[in-house]
Amino acid sequence: MTKLKQLAQCMEAFHNDPGLVSISGSVSSVSQSTFTIVGLSRFLKIGSLVRFASGHIGEAVRVDRESAIIKPYSNATDVQIGSRVHLFREVFTLRPDQSWRGRVLNAVGLPIDDVGPAAQAADIYDIDGQPPLPMSRARVTRPLKTGIRAVDVFSPLCAGQRIGIFAGSGVGKTTLLSMFAKSRSFDTIVVGLVGERGREVRDFIEEAIGDQMHKTVAVISTSDESAMMRRLAPKTATCIAEYFRDQGQSVLLILDSITRYAQALRDIGLAAGEPAVARGFTPSVFAELPKLLERAGPGRVGAGTITAIYSVLIDGDDHNDPIADNIRGTLDGHIILDRSIADQGRYPAIDVLRSISRLSQHAWSPEEANFVTHLKSLISRFEETKDLRMLGGYQQGSDAETDQAVVLVPRIYKALHQSMKAEPSESPFRELASAIQSTN
Repeated sequence: MTKLKQLAQCMEAFHNDPGLVSISGSVSSVSQSTFTIVGLSRFLKIGSLVRFASGHIGEAVRVDRESAIIKPYSNATDVQIGSRVHLFREVFTLRPDQSWRGRVLNAVGLPIDDVGPAAQAADIYDIDGQPPLPMSRARVTRPLKTGIRAVDVFSPLCAGQRIGIFAGSGVGKTTLLSMFAKSRSFDTIVVGLVGERGREVRDFIEEAIGDQMHKTVAVISTSDESAMMRRLAPKTATCIAEYFRDQGQSVLLILDSITRYAQALRDIGLAAGEPAVARGFTPSVFAELPKLLERAGPGRVGAGTITAIYSVLIDGDDHNDPIADNIRGTLDGHIILDRSIADQGRYPAIDVLRSISRLSQHAWSPEEANFVTHLKSLISRFEETKDLRMLGGYQQGSDAETDQAVVLVPRIYKALHQSMKAEPSESPFRELASAIQSTN
């Protein structure tokens, strides 16, 4: 079955209210990635769905008095000037179901795992759902165990927290995400792979998720798919997570990567005629990012929570690029992966001095907070004096704290090393304290 037929089937399944509205227009111009249509402008708004006579589905990204720009979800190479276009639906909705756990879906919610059709629940969820009102949301106070020592000690998470993993390419983002996916602290896991290499999808599902797949929903949009599909995948994953949250469950949402979502938004914004304002990104990108990120987090009082982990790809290891800066200011913390740490063979390559959890006060006891502060002081002293010690400019006994750092920090680094296949840590503070006290 072709992707075109799958997309059409999926649209019909998820929008099975009375048939298509008999309002149509026609294509007036064709470009590489968009179509201009006339005759439908008065019936369209941004986000309205249309269907071409050939079966392709598109979305209105700009509407003028006489015409509208449509960006298709699939490669609509057979659409010509004069082709008929019908108004399809005003909004994109999903009907998630409990049976979706264990399934692999594409960006429009159609199964791609050859297991059969996905059941549809009665409740309808808007793909562009709104977050709960601020004063109706529960507070984020319950600590979570991820099983990753470097995270649980230095940047601990709470149920309903949103945190970003910031790293350049090849530093271990996906490996760290797979370690999060193995956590036993969640009822349901929703994974969104956006712009991923096709060959890596099955590897991630079978190796990274592994025995957690029975409670996981995977939403996939590969790099060869259109910008519309890559923009839709994170929204679909978030919408599914919202459904399970509303069932009272503790949900882990993993999106890899939010940067590719921003790039898809940029492509769509440029096609709609928006100006590029920051390194090629359009204004709508910076408006859409917080809308998506704010949907994760705690639900209303009495409902479940969505704990969200977003990977952020740092272009050229520049942590101040506009997308990373915007996301970092919106989230409840960030974990920095450093290439120099990865080059030393220390994984996960987390820079514990630059990583921060804004809700760590709810996870640490007073004794643990003091312990972490002392450890960071030792690590900071160790790193600050590294060049001096390598040049022979420091003599042992000159400074007691530096002497202590030289002895203990290598033990700390060794204790924080944790491979993807290692068993999750059950008591990270005790394990780290034991490693520090060891004389081996």
